[in-house]
Amino acid sequence: MAVSRVCVFCGSLEGHDSRYLGLGVDLGRLLAEAGLQIVYGGGGVGIMGAVADSAIAAGGHVTGIIPSFLVEREHHHPGVARMIETRDMHERRMAMYDNADAFISLPGGIGTLEETVEVVSWITLDIHTKPVILVDSAYWSPFVALLEHMDGHGFSHRSLKDCVDIADAPADAVARLVAGTS
Repeated sequence: MAVSRVCVFCGSLEGHDSRYLGLGVDLGRLLAEAGLQIVYGGGGVGIMGAVADSAIAAGGHVTGIIPSFLVEREHHHPGVARMIETRDMHERRMAMYDNADAFISLPGGIGTLEETVEVVSWITLDIHTKPVILVDSAYWSPFVALLEHMDGHGFSHRSLKDCVDIADAPADAVARLVAGTS
């Protein structure tokens, strides 16, 4: 499947380690340079804002999807090419899914985890076969261990760990999507 639109899940905060923000800056720029459109949570803050800012600065096309109640809290990004406002988080996640050919998860909090788990769950339910890439293996290692734990205890229809690809750097993730090897 050719990938042209990538949904990025990531934190609305910057986190305590400055390299997380750097991952967002790098990913936004690299996706734009590769000609891949970005779909993301619509905020102008945290790692989300860094992804959008760097993609826009590199000439990329960015679509933000944000629920009405977060417009002020997450400072919806005024510079995106397209902003979709939804009624709630459920509608937001569905719109993100519908507007993407692949998913990349950067470090983030419980919302990022929820979004990532949902698209992984949908792979196991045969709802989609879109690539899911986790960027920063050190950050995601507890999550990957949990997937392996669930697999090991017989609580998955297929290997959960095989439903995700893990990349150490944004460049690796983008290269895999461009090559179609994810």
